[in-house]
Amino acid sequence: MLPEGNRQSNIERFSGYEDTYDRYRPSAPQEVVNILTGYLQQKPGLVLDIGCGTGLSTFIWGKHAHNIVGVEPNDDMRGKAEAKLNSLHLQETDGSIRFMSGYSNQLEFPDGTADLITCSQSFHWMEPVSTLAEVARVLRPGGIFAAYDCDWPPTASWQSEKAYVGLLGNADKLLQERQSQQDQALKRNKESHLANILHSGAFRYAREIVFHNRELCDGERYFGLALSQGGIQTVLKLGLPDLDEEIHRFKELVKEHFQDRTLEVLFSYRMRIGIK
Repeated sequence: MLPEGNRQSNIERFSGYEDTYDRYRPSAPQEVVNILTGYLQQKPGLVLDIGCGTGLSTFIWGKHAHNIVGVEPNDDMRGKAEAKLNSLHLQETDGSIRFMSGYSNQLEFPDGTADLITCSQSFHWMEPVSTLAEVARVLRPGGIFAAYDCDWPPTASWQSEKAYVGLLGNADKLLQERQSQQDQALKRNKESHLANILHSGAFRYAREIVFHNRELCDGERYFGLALSQGGIQTVLKLGLPDLDEEIHRFKELVKEHFQDRTLEVLFSYRMRIGIK
């Protein structure tokens, strides 16, 4: 049985497309490490990255923490992370990295043991009250919780960005119409993250930090980023053809913008932190 607050549809939403997710999604930027270690004022002993997916937000800590644990309930996503870990060269990490199955509100760690607990692109899938209570239990005094997300889409032409947003919205609308309520994933509002941290009463200080990261991107990756979104992947897994023409139009707009070039795109991030 799932712990209270977890929803199987949220977990299964990411089954079967771990390769697409890992290929196109951005790795967590170095700025995450810089900001959090700056607040911590020391090299963290233990970092827990919960809802870690394929480890894109876990491996960045390899040279910046002593022990790093990625916690992920989806077997496919965690399996991809473990496969990447097995192929990791020793010189790429100074700390110990491992992955485990688990839930955000039922962490298998003793009280007061973690320096940092992070949620990258994942806190909106978690029940906030029970998750923050568990985070507060596991963090040591002075430890930091950080939930950070990038805005979709990254920069391109306004036409391709508009099509990207429209495609995501239509995918969500289609799933609301065609899926039973029980099978629909429950995605919470990211704009509530800071309020949830403040209202938990578990942190002496909380704030939002906004920053950007520039990455190189070609048309294939930009198109793949859209297809890596959970709503679109669910539509494709269900075999629904309703978005086929819209996906094709989006692909053509992306090709028109990138024209076989690799360009710099901007990812905008919002990090909400709480210091215990």
